[in-house]
This record gives sequence, structure tokens and C-alpha cells, in this order.
Amino acid sequence: MLFSGLDFIFRFLPVFLIVYRLVPARARKGVLFVGSLVFYALGEPVYVLLLLAELVIGYALYRISSHTRKKWIMGLAIVLEVAVLAFFKFGAFLSGEVLRLGGGAGWIFPEGMADALAKGQEIALPLGISFYTFQLIAFLSDEGMREPSPGERPVSFGSFAAYITMFPQLVAGPIVQYREVREDMEAPAMTLRGLEEGGKIFAAGLAYKVLLANPVGTLFRSVLTAGVRGLGAENAWLGAIAYTFQIYFDFYGYSLMAIGLGKMLGFSLPENFREPYSARSFTQFWRRWHITLGRWFREYVYIPLGGSRAGKARTIRNLLIVWALTGIWHGAGWNFLLWGLLFFVLLVLEKNVYGRFLEKHAVAGHLYVLLLLPVTWVIFGISDPGTLAGYLRSMVGLTQGPVLTGSEVFMRHLHTYGALLAACLVCATPLPAQLWERYRKKVWMSLLLFAAFLFACYELAIGSSNPFLYFRF
Repeated sequence: MLFSGLDFIFRFLPVFLIVYRLVPARARKGVLFVGSLVFYALGEPVYVLLLLAELVIGYALYRISSHTRKKWIMGLAIVLEVAVLAFFKFGAFLSGEVLRLGGGAGWIFPEGMADALAKGQEIALPLGISFYTFQLIAFLSDEGMREPSPGERPVSFGSFAAYITMFPQLVAGPIVQYREVREDMEAPAMTLRGLEEGGKIFAAGLAYKVLLANPVGTLFRSVLTAGVRGLGAENAWLGAIAYTFQIYFDFYGYSLMAIGLGKMLGFSLPENFREPYSARSFTQFWRRWHITLGRWFREYVYIPLGGSRAGKARTIRNLLIVWALTGIWHGAGWNFLLWGLLFFVLLVLEKNVYGRFLEKHAVAGHLYVLLLLPVTWVIFGISDPGTLAGYLRSMVGLTQGPVLTGSEVFMRHLHTYGALLAACLVCATPLPAQLWERYRKKVWMSLLLFAAFLFACYELAIGSSNPFLYFRF
């Protein structure tokens, strides 16, 4: 089920909110847990059993560890969570790679192995497993590894289950740490003010997703559909810019909807984006883009490895590990690994070569980010190696053969999408956030967001393309 789906907006959400409001405050975490399972089952009817199994096993090991004070049990729980994620994340990819390499090298597979590998290619990625697994690991690390205060009781299964499955953030984040919702979890306070403000934030996110991300994504798809052979540089860059806007407003819109829903339910979910396209270095960009994912890798991978405390060589090694993992966390594909390693190189260069120059020269820093960022997103968005290589060649003017998709097509795209691209550009600046902070309580702001909500619902009703990009990861 999608937040930007009419069934969710006009069926699931109203019914859930009514039930959630009518029950006593202390019973709301139970309603949240059951409602979240229903929400998940409507999209993943089979893998809801996997989610329940991970919850039961993870919580059982947490309680055993909290009773015996044996930290290795938490380590075992974390290893199990990582193993399940790795199986579903990379099983199909690795099976396909073995078959591809074996076929190219003329390998003769043992009897039944080729069939098993072919079946392995059919392993489907459960919805949201990357996100809820990271929350499980964060919980086990934070709550299971630390020494409890005198008299502190273990987290109840109801609170644990509601925290992990909370439907606003279950399938695509933000990645919430338990300490951020601990106080609210026992008796969530659902208020009219929270409903109003959460509704406004939800409407803004819906507008970003439906009115900006969805239509600008058609431009990138149209460029790709024409094929990379004969693709002129101007159209290659136009498509890359379109995808740069699409992935931002798609994921930022989802995060805003999640935060808005959290407020409606009485929870304060963490900020996930902070005007990342206004950054003047990639170090700064990653402090503003998918903030909760960057925090997770910093706290649970980078710092445990030693962070930047053990000299330059180990710092570079730690960064390499983090960015390789960040890349393959997003997907099982060579392009995701390349994407992560590219950011590793850029961050190391900023840290050791030209970072201070970028800090002192804001204009140069902004131009540097805005020039390279579309290239990184092209690598992220195109999984086929041949198509990716051809697209990157077109971006630098090395078009294969005569230019077939050239200036005439470029001008036609500009005529069709120019106003939309201009709107995306304005909304990617700090201006919308500044207007929100200054006028959030004004009547006209409420009317504007309500109008955007109605327009987005109209677009959904007439069949606008709608899937969230980050559901793939």
C-alpha cells in the first residue's frame, strides 16, 4: 500500500485514525502494531510472516541477553538479522552472476545446481526489509548492548513491535532510533494540533511526490526509452537533471508524509532531508541527504571501526567500508557499488585535498556539487552496464554514432517540461522551508496546502504513475 494511493488516503488512514483515537492511550501501541501489520500485509501478504518471525526471534534474544547479561547473544541476533537481509538482498543477484560468469566461461555445473541458481534468481526482495532490519539492528545495539539503569525494566514486546512496524516509517524510513520514540510509545498523545500540523506536512509531501517527482520522472524515462545510441549531450544532461529532481522529490516527499503521519499519531519522527541540493560539498550533502541512514552508518559501522581516531590510513579504510556498504545497501548491482565508491573518492578528496577551498568559496562549491551530482544519480539509476556506459559517454559528448536525439528533441522537451523543471528548481532551494517556518500558522498556508492536496488526489485519480523509487531499495 502506498501513502500516495487513494485507498490509503481515503480508506485505510481514516479508519485507522478513528480506531486509534477511540481506544485508551495505553492501548494505542497495540492498535499501531496490528494496523501496521495490516498495512504491510496489503502490500506483502507472504513476507508479513518473515517480518513477524524476525520480530519474535529478535525480541526473544533481546530478553535472554537482558536477563543473562551476556552480550554475545546480542551479537548473534545482529548477525542473524544481517544474514537474512543479505540473503534476500543479494541472493537473486549472486545467482544470476554465477550463471552469467559460468555460461561465459563454459562451466559445467553439477546436476541440479543450474536449476537451483535459476530459482535463486527469482528471490523477491521483501518490501522495506532494508529499513526495518536496520531498525532492528539499532534497537539490539542500543537497548541490548547497554547496561540498564538500576530498576530499569526491559522494553515490552508491545513497545518493541509497535516501534519496528510503525507503518509511517516501516517500508522506507526514516530510520528511527528507539530512544527517539521511547517516551511517546507507552501512551501516544494524539491531539488536534498534531493532526492539523501532521496533515499539512503530509499534504506537502504528497504534492512533492505526485506533482513534481512523478511528472519529472517521465522526462528521464523518455530520454532512456529513446536509447543511449545517438543520444546527444544536451538531452543526456536534461534527463540526468530530471532524474536528480525525481529522486529527491520522490524520497523527500515520502519522508515528509512519514513525518506528518507520525505527528498525527503522536510521534516525532526524525528529519531526513535538509535542503541537500544547496550543499557546497559532498561532505555537506551527506549531512543533509537521507540523514537517518548516514547517522546509522556513522553510529553502527564507522565509529565502531575506529572512525577517524586511528590515523589517516585507517580513516580512509573505514570510509571505504562504509561507502561500499552504503552503495550495496541501496541495491544488489554493480552500479550501486560504483555509486558508493564514487562518493568515497569524493569525500576522501574533500577531506584531504580541496575541502578547505570549497568551504572558503561558496559559489565554486555549489557549482562543483551541482555539476557532479547528476552524474552520481545517473550511475545510481541505470543498472545495465552497457546502458550506463553509453549514457555517461553521451554526457561528455562522446555519443555513439550520429546524434539522433539532438537539439530538436531537446527543445521539444524544454517546451513540455520547462515550467515543471523551474518549479523543481525553486522547491529544491531553502525557500519552501523558510516560507513554512514563517507562515505555517497562517490561513493562506493551510488553504494552499489543501489545494495542493486536492490537485494531487486528482492526479492520482486520473492514473498518474505512482510507485516510490526507494521501495526498490
